[in-house]
Amino acid sequence: MQSDLFSRSAAAQYLGVKPQTLAVWFSTGRYSLPVIKVGRYAKYRLSDLQAFLQANTFSHSGSTQSGESA
Repeated sequence: MQSDLFSRSAAAQYLGVKPQTLAVWFSTGRYSLPVIKVGRYAKYRLSDLQAFLQANTFSHSGSTQSGESA
């Protein structure tokens, strides 16, 4: 169980952002990325990081905002 917990730095590296970005997301609630607080440390489950990436992966549809093809 413990091996699938990432530190904030490791989670940030996995997502390609800075650790400070994850701290801001947590404090502002910008994204619903679950965080496990262990004392003063923030830990992230690998499965939550993978789900976050999946939920935020988009394909370009080739349409403009009005729905017309580009």
